[in-house]
Amino acid sequence: MSDPIFQSDFLKTLQARGYIHQITHPAELDAAATAGVISAYIGFDATAPSLHVGSLIQIMMLRRLQQAGHRPVVLMGGGTTKVGDPTGKDASRPQLTDDTIKTNIATIRTVFAKFLTFGDGPTDAIMVDNDDWLSGYGYIQFLREFGTQFTVNRMLAFDSVKLRLEREQPMTFLEFNYMLMQSVDFLELNRRLNVTLQMGGSDQWGNIVSGVDLVRRNEGRTAFGLTTPLLTTASGGKMGKTAQGAIWLNADQLSPYDYWQFWRNADDADVGRFLRLFTDLPLDEIARLESLQGAEINDAKKALADAATTMLHGAEEAHRARAAAEAAFEQGRLSVDLPTVELPRDEVLGQMIAAVATRAGLTASNGEARRLAQGGGLRLNDAAVADAAQLLGEADLNADGVLKLAAGKKKIVLVKPV
Repeated sequence: MSDPIFQSDFLKTLQARGYIHQITHPAELDAAATAGVISAYIGFDATAPSLHVGSLIQIMMLRRLQQAGHRPVVLMGGGTTKVGDPTGKDASRPQLTDDTIKTNIATIRTVFAKFLTFGDGPTDAIMVDNDDWLSGYGYIQFLREFGTQFTVNRMLAFDSVKLRLEREQPMTFLEFNYMLMQSVDFLELNRRLNVTLQMGGSDQWGNIVSGVDLVRRNEGRTAFGLTTPLLTTASGGKMGKTAQGAIWLNADQLSPYDYWQFWRNADDADVGRFLRLFTDLPLDEIARLESLQGAEINDAKKALADAATTMLHGAEEAHRARAAAEAAFEQGRLSVDLPTVELPRDEVLGQMIAAVATRAGLTASNGEARRLAQGGGLRLNDAAVADAAQLLGEADLNADGVLKLAAGKKKIVLVKPV
């Protein structure tokens, strides 16, 4: 089946860059986006102080929406975070306090200003919190108004519920309500802000369709849903998850240098796709970059890292990150911009290299450090470490009193005993 031919700049861009997986009413949505300004939203729960790069495709979709002359609505899940989205989970999310949720929202909020223009204009982005209406509903009122519009039969058929139950993992009644709450979000946003499109990841399709149906049934107005493909790396891993942990978007959670390195270390097969999804580089330039062969593909990876880091952290931080990486990996020099970890002297000197590499976050465990060393991938001051059980001493410190530890050719950390 061939792809539909869209007329609106918004859907043409999404299609060309690989964002579209499913659309509820493609022809209607295309016509609406061609005829005038539409408002669309994506919801983000505040389960941590920062979003991670797995959420970046959703943020970029809102950016594409605004670039095409439409209005993005960022919905923060102050209310839904209290319940927890069960999608893709085998266990209930830990329940957070109201104060923790508010703090998380405040820190997450800062990231969106890097990607969207906020204001009062017709295409300026706005941010709202679903706690403003969800916490206002009384339990009986919510059940009477919306409980009759959802059948348990249909809810059990959605993947977010069905897969959890098939894995014989319990789902609480609290979590079972999440679908209703997300659908009501769409209805409230439609009533308050004339939002007609909800977007999200493919795992949200069931919840999004329920919201579209609720709006159309209650308001008699057009409403649409659009999802992105499930984003995995060429190696089959989940986007944004590494052995060392999540790739956070807030600089206080992950340094611009480590963020730049994440993109620089992308698999060769992912470079073109990531350039289309996560940068504003023109498609013809992306085609040129992804056609590079052999060692030249590294130029494409640096272009990806430069563009992605500039968008989030600014051009100066991207330049510093690139300069630090090139000095360390290509010129064998140290840079003050390399990630530096301070550890107590007695946790460094006289300790095994494996233990120090793990404490510094270079490796996930002592076992990983040992395996790296056995394969020649663990380096101390640019020299291969034959035995990860080797003890560190004063003689291993450089003139600045630091150790340079590297895992393969992709990750370096400076360890400073204090």
